[in-house]
Amino acid sequence: MLNTWQEWVGTETGVVVGAVLGIPVAVLVMLLLALYRRSQGTARPWRNSFAEVGLFYGTLPWVWIIMLPGETPGVTGELSLVPFADVLDLLAHGDTGQIVGNMLVFAALGFFGPLRFAGLRSVWRVLAFAAACSAFLEIAQFVLRLDRVSSVDDVLLNAAGAALASLVSWWWWRPQHAPVEERHLAAV
Repeated sequence: MLNTWQEWVGTETGVVVGAVLGIPVAVLVMLLLALYRRSQGTARPWRNSFAEVGLFYGTLPWVWIIMLPGETPGVTGELSLVPFADVLDLLAHGDTGQIVGNMLVFAALGFFGPLRFAGLRSVWRVLAFAAACSAFLEIAQFVLRLDRVSSVDDVLLNAAGAALASLVSWWWWRPQHAPVEERHLAAV
């Protein structure tokens, strides 16, 4: 029984299958949370619930995957501190899947974060926050001796993916400017 459990939560395939099977649960949680907030008279109950569940559900599986141990747990992995060295190596070998995967790690944070949190309503803030989160995870991989490559390129790609995702959702959270007449009257 323990091996079966480890196969499900301790492998990339298991995490992906679990995430797909968890979609109905995420939708149900979002609906219940929105209905509760609506009954309490909370502002934007649907949008906030959608953003929170999307942020959590869209980020957790990726973080889980990158924190899974390598082939030999307990061994210090590699450390790559030369910017773009790993990216160029991946491109040279035609492995764009790894690049895209790294850009998706914090994409949900970039997309949903500004919708929910006013402090993230700037592409630059999203970029900085995602870079800090990614750096924390890369350091954790190294310190916890997970036999993984801790790379500055992972931080750059994770942060870039979050920033690009925030641009995709920008129309939803962009600053709303008052019409010219209202601005003029407010100044008087």
